[in-house]
Amino acid sequence: MPTPLLLVGSVPLDSAETVFREVWNRIGPFLKRMPDGETGARAAWTAWQGKVIDKTRGVIRSGVRDVHGIDYPTYALAPGIRADEIVFPDLGYADAAIASHEAFARLGLNVRFQVSLPTPLAVIQAFFWGSPALPAICETYERKLLAEVDRILQAIPHGNLSLQWDIAVEFHRIWEKPDSDLARQFPSDTLIETIARLSDRVPEPIELGWHFCYGDAGHRHFVEPRDTALMVRIGNALTAATRRTANWLHVPVPRDRDDEAYFAPLSGLDLKPDTELYLGLIHLTDGKEGAQRRMRAANKSIKDYGLATECGFGRRPPATILKLLDLHRDVAQMA
Repeated sequence: MPTPLLLVGSVPLDSAETVFREVWNRIGPFLKRMPDGETGARAAWTAWQGKVIDKTRGVIRSGVRDVHGIDYPTYALAPGIRADEIVFPDLGYADAAIASHEAFARLGLNVRFQVSLPTPLAVIQAFFWGSPALPAICETYERKLLAEVDRILQAIPHGNLSLQWDIAVEFHRIWEKPDSDLARQFPSDTLIETIARLSDRVPEPIELGWHFCYGDAGHRHFVEPRDTALMVRIGNALTAATRRTANWLHVPVPRDRDDEAYFAPLSGLDLKPDTELYLGLIHLTDGKEGAQRRMRAANKSIKDYGLATECGFGRRPPATILKLLDLHRDVAQMA
């Protein structure tokens, strides 16, 4: 079997159909599942949800904040309104997935259709930054997000679907900063329970994936992981807390980490036998040679893994995307 590849989400080409065609033609034999690329407004991950929150009943605009070069409007609860009283409109995730799957189905590709979604915390902390009501607002948003998931499950055949939860803010703002204000609002056990609850909402035979992420601002992590120890601890905790089996776990690898110490904790991963591990060690900056160095270091601790980049492609110039896809193929062929 060829070394499997994973695309974690965004691929900023012109349209979902263009993504499907280019990805299939360049790396199709190495993929088990394919995202629609989160094209257009969705390329900046959660930023597009600002227009959704702007239409939410029970909240008011409070300002704007710069999030690594992207302007995020900020909001607060309207006077006299509780978090469980606000009403989010349709979030748009289900509409996007259903429309993209129609193009995917027309092409008849022999892989699963992958939907990647942020956790509620990723969206809400960005737009309600500093609010003491953050946990309660997250609960309200979670109910709406799970309603979107239910619509996706109703519209797309289960045997043709994969769903990935993008777990990012939890790492770089809480688990890596346990003394932060956000960590005091969201204890680690609560985060694990939430992600397990989101995961268990995805019934088998739909595939479930977890993308561990440290961000990608200017192709740099918000916080650089010291090694993979924290990700191993969280991966084991989620595996124990989730009733169903995750089909894959993605772990990022910074481009300057080709040392054995970074990968050594991976030997302690206690995943279920059917859970695939993907290492995000492909970087366009140093190409095949850099990937080879990182694989040699990883092989000292773990042998059975697939390959990916450390994050999605959404903040990359579109002109680099085809070259990056070709690099995926070249690295997979030499693995």
